[in-house]
Amino acid sequence: MVTTTLSKHGIELLQDPSLNKSTAFTEAEKQALGLLGLVPDVTETPDIQLARVMKQLGHKTSDLDRYIYLVNLLDHNETLFYRTVMSDPAYFLPIIYDPTIGEVCLKFGHIYRQPRGMYLSIERRGKVKEILNNCPQKDVRVICVTNGGRILGLGDLGANGMGIPIGKLQLYTAAAGVPPQYLLPVFLDAGTNNEQYLHDPLYLGLRKPRPATADLYSFTDEFVEAVQEVFPGCCIHFEDWTGVDAMHLLQRYRDKYCVYNDDIQGTAGITLAGMINATKIKGTKLTDERYLFMGAGSAGIGLANLLCSALVEQGLTLTEAQSRIHMFDVNGLLEPSRKDLFDFQLPYAHAHAPTKDFLAAIESIKPTTIIGVSTIGGAFTQQVVEAMSRLNKRPVILALSNPTEHAECTAQQAYNWSNGKAIYAAGVQFSPVHLNGETFLPGQANNFYIFPAVGMAIFATKAKRVSDQMFIEAAKAVADQVPPELWKQGMLYPPQANILETEIQTAARVASLVFDSGLARVSRPANMLDFIRQNLYKPEYPKLV
Repeated sequence: MVTTTLSKHGIELLQDPSLNKSTAFTEAEKQALGLLGLVPDVTETPDIQLARVMKQLGHKTSDLDRYIYLVNLLDHNETLFYRTVMSDPAYFLPIIYDPTIGEVCLKFGHIYRQPRGMYLSIERRGKVKEILNNCPQKDVRVICVTNGGRILGLGDLGANGMGIPIGKLQLYTAAAGVPPQYLLPVFLDAGTNNEQYLHDPLYLGLRKPRPATADLYSFTDEFVEAVQEVFPGCCIHFEDWTGVDAMHLLQRYRDKYCVYNDDIQGTAGITLAGMINATKIKGTKLTDERYLFMGAGSAGIGLANLLCSALVEQGLTLTEAQSRIHMFDVNGLLEPSRKDLFDFQLPYAHAHAPTKDFLAAIESIKPTTIIGVSTIGGAFTQQVVEAMSRLNKRPVILALSNPTEHAECTAQQAYNWSNGKAIYAAGVQFSPVHLNGETFLPGQANNFYIFPAVGMAIFATKAKRVSDQMFIEAAKAVADQVPPELWKQGMLYPPQANILETEIQTAARVASLVFDSGLARVSRPANMLDFIRQNLYKPEYPKLV
């Protein structure tokens, strides 16, 4: 147990969630720290406190109510919050993040309790550095920042999107043990084009339309540069920006600063992990497959780019790798006659007759894998799944859009329509499916397998930059942790119940790559797993006297 030197006493101590023990202060601590009479005259164990939390949660009737209760707990007792969440991650992660976080963001201004993180308005241009200096945390190692431009599959939610960086950073700690005192959620408020929120009296953001791209990028430049001065060595995790901005801002900063975009690289990493295990189930290699995406925004392009890097590692040229990937968006198949393509989409615009019919594209291209990043619920119809099953002995169906109602098809649909042939995963968790006497375990291609582990590796090594290779290595590490006996039931990802150990193993692999790449700012340890474990946060109360 760590002993902490305190300057806080009495009610001030109880109001600090990082130090508050509530009913777990010892008699000596109560005597020495001016707590007598301010807390009940008992000393409870953390297990008793956890039992009380679980009992209170049991009276809640919805996951949104459970989320609100848990955030309130975090605001008062950080240690007990993380002890609770880490006690049963398979149960709690869907409550504090996806899918509940979608409803949280839609209602963020209405369920708001107290501030967490920092809010930077474009109206304060020229003062961003000064405002960042107001942060009570002086050693911030990871910032997760959004402008609310494209939250999950829900679109422009403006300031309501602040629920995402708050939740993402909770997963850094709960899933990978990154100490929470080094993490800072940030909302860059440049307005919103969401008319509903502009007229909502409880909306918490700037009430004006979004600015021109040049203004947004200038504001973001000021923020990124201010972070380098106020929090040197901090990694910036971009989250839920609009697709074009996400791609261009990543290109703008990645070679100069320690930044990454989880929607692009994290989504790509976890999907690549699923693809790796799908080939193990099929007895093929990534280079044997043909891929067709539904959705060609930042997530789809990021995934395609990372997949190309993995294919090049396996011996293909970049041109050969790109030729195995076709993409389809709201305006049809990407092909050279289209005049509406962005620069980052052009490598995947292959010679093909124009078509806006996804089923026809399947019949022509004959993909072995279809990947949905479209946010269009039900886009993988029965005809689509049946066509994939006719063309492939084991079609790979990845319906990655979330929340649940945006999934391109459900697990039940994929298995039923393919008569159990499909190898399936979704962006949300579906229940096991029973069909023809077999039980199938649909995987959840959730970024929380990847970005917290990469975050821990960055935190521990103090990495100078974040590379695509780090996400490829994370994908391989996650894939390697699925026991072969679970392949038979279609399981592409490790069980969530032991997520912390999964992420520790993954972080160690990524940290090794950071050292191998010369990107670390600390000395290489003799044992990488021990090194990661030494950096872990543990939800234990410090000894205060």
